[in-house]
Amino acid sequence: MAGHILVLNTGSSSIKYELVDVRTGRRPARGLVERIGERSGRLTHHAGDGPPYEREAAFPGHGEGLDAMLEAFAAAGPELAPVAVGHRVVHGGDRFAEAVLIDDAVIAAIEELAPLAPLHNPVNLTGIRLASKVFPGVPQVAVFDTAFHRTLPPEAYTYAVPREWGVRRFGFHGTSCAYVSRRAAAVLGRDLADLNLIVLHLGNGASATAISGGRSVDTSMGLTPLEGLVMGTRSGDVDPGLAGYLARVRGLDAEHVEDALGHKSGLLALAGTGDMREVRARDGADARLALRIYTRRIRKYVGAFYALLGRVDAIVFTGGVGEHDAATRAESLAGLERLGIAMDAALNEADATGERAVSPPDAEVPVLVVPTDEEWEIARQALALIGG
Repeated sequence: MAGHILVLNTGSSSIKYELVDVRTGRRPARGLVERIGERSGRLTHHAGDGPPYEREAAFPGHGEGLDAMLEAFAAAGPELAPVAVGHRVVHGGDRFAEAVLIDDAVIAAIEELAPLAPLHNPVNLTGIRLASKVFPGVPQVAVFDTAFHRTLPPEAYTYAVPREWGVRRFGFHGTSCAYVSRRAAAVLGRDLADLNLIVLHLGNGASATAISGGRSVDTSMGLTPLEGLVMGTRSGDVDPGLAGYLARVRGLDAEHVEDALGHKSGLLALAGTGDMREVRARDGADARLALRIYTRRIRKYVGAFYALLGRVDAIVFTGGVGEHDAATRAESLAGLERLGIAMDAALNEADATGERAVSPPDAEVPVLVVPTDEEWEIARQALALIGG
């Protein structure tokens, strides 16, 4: 099959897009429409090797943002005639174990799952509906962040709470984990089915995932993306009694606490900024403590997942922080030498990009850096679904 797949990642105030060649994997175009709904927005469109096409304007809604994307393709190329449109959808609940062709029933299901991801699923649906109007007759494919973790065993996804609550662990960053685990196997020159991996996706959102034979067997995020590691603005693990305590002592309702845990916690609460680069640049006691808390939590999960897997064939860093912050990688694994985990300081601190090992060549447990590519993974799954 020849042609291109348009990948759309519709966020609350942005539309990130890439055009992927289905035969070569090359990206003839990519772009970002940001600050949708604000007084001033911006579109940046990259096509070819020339300077980007840019536009500053107000985009009142996602419809205007998508129109701006289409205008960018018309003005700067290439021709936009996708064979399919792949959409990132954050939450598939327990209904979707793989990518699906979108129809009315799928749209209704995504809508019903919105309470599990109120900041994401509704805007993901907006992108789906708009793209369906712009590209009538073109297959629309939903790729779910949660789908990769549908292989979790009951002992991993079940919470010890009353069953009538109907809650469970779902996990996120699944699209990234699917891509990164496959690429890690290629770097190691081994079959993914034979590997036990711990994938550390460290970005503004952060998660740890234990993968055995290409299947997720445990992950740090839970019912929502709040659980687990310390993140840019999310707390990660806290005492479940926190909400009740704050309600009694501070008079805070559940909505207030949930908002604070998701948007005003993590590195932001500890160091005054949710950007790891800014935390690293600061020299105060708060920043130093924030870094110790952040990396200690990662180390704790690595040890726990090592115990669950029994054998680890590689630890894989990905995401903006995982790929670019050598100090975070080193501090997160410090003291784990007895588990066969060691870093090569020169390799880890080298000014390098791309897939690479940052552990000694003879390391018992290789430590890899694998840049994630969720857009390619979405395109790959969409292509497989439409029979390419």
